[in-house]
Amino acid sequence: MSSRCHVATRKGLFTLDRAATGWSIARVSFLGDNCTLVMHDPRSGELLAALNHGHFGVKMHRSRDGGATWQEVGTPTYPEKPADYVPKTPAEGQPVDWALKLVWALAPGGGDRPGVVWCGTLPGGLFKSEDGGESWALNRPLWDDPRREEWFGGGADQPGIHSICVDPRDSDHIVIGVSCGGAWRTRDAGKSWEPGGRGMRAEFMPPERQFDVNVQDPHMIAQCVSAPDVLWVQHHNGIFKSVDCAASWTELTGVAPSAFGFAVAVHPRHADTAWFVPAVKDEKRYPPSGRMVVNRTRDGGRTFEALTAGLPQEHAYDLVYRHAMDVDETGDRLAFGSTTGSLWMSENGGDSWTTVSSNLPPVYAVRFEKPA
Repeated sequence: MSSRCHVATRKGLFTLDRAATGWSIARVSFLGDNCTLVMHDPRSGELLAALNHGHFGVKMHRSRDGGATWQEVGTPTYPEKPADYVPKTPAEGQPVDWALKLVWALAPGGGDRPGVVWCGTLPGGLFKSEDGGESWALNRPLWDDPRREEWFGGGADQPGIHSICVDPRDSDHIVIGVSCGGAWRTRDAGKSWEPGGRGMRAEFMPPERQFDVNVQDPHMIAQCVSAPDVLWVQHHNGIFKSVDCAASWTELTGVAPSAFGFAVAVHPRHADTAWFVPAVKDEKRYPPSGRMVVNRTRDGGRTFEALTAGLPQEHAYDLVYRHAMDVDETGDRLAFGSTTGSLWMSENGGDSWTTVSSNLPPVYAVRFEKPA
């Protein structure tokens, strides 16, 4: 069971350790800086952290000693836009920029690919590092695919890649999540790409385009480690599941109090068990009725239960971002954090929760350290 958790926030990266008395903050890195994402690499034990300095841009840092010290490493960089480049115009009426806005996803490249790390960004670029983050290369087959230019921004002005699922059976098999561009798949480590199958539903599109695979807005895609063909998606328009590694999707209906949200976690050993944090959608975005709950299914989505023990049940206005929930390698220990700086832990699969902190900066990402 994991006893260390990293929490990326608007004002730094917080490392929490589990002792006999419970969880506590053991270290703070980059205090005051906007840490948008953190990744623990179980193959090497290294950490990667993404910082967004606003006017001064995005920076990447790596730690090889558990976060005690950090060194700046390479930052994904887009190539210069060709002078004769004529883009299509996406829905917002603005062509996609060729400049890094945000590091939105980080994932180790697989147990048989030491040093390989994948990085998803705004505006919709996928980068690969073969040296643990020292340097990065844009995946040109995806970037140059003309279908990519049909993508458009969801909550952001530009489309972005926020989910990267590397198949533990075969590191050449990767599924990515794009807002708004659906789920894309490669079977040859990024040499070629195809959008995933139908089944997701985008009710914000005209009726004739609601099931188009290239306009979907998955908020987060999570893969079951022990059954990688099973993928769970928290989508802008509901919860979806695939049992054929994104070849097709099934919408799960009747989820109370809401099927809208951002975060999703899936049990590492039981593919039918997944957790979601519901919210009121679109311009509202707060917990339904001001009650903080976690939705859990243990039967593949046929039924859901709202878990509330230990969570605030009145005047709670915490929104949980897509990377701000995680489950450890046992499936028993979960953590999630909110935009209002609350952080909760469960030791029993979500049956009950303990408040670790109520006054952190806004939480962007929560990640347990997990074994290889």
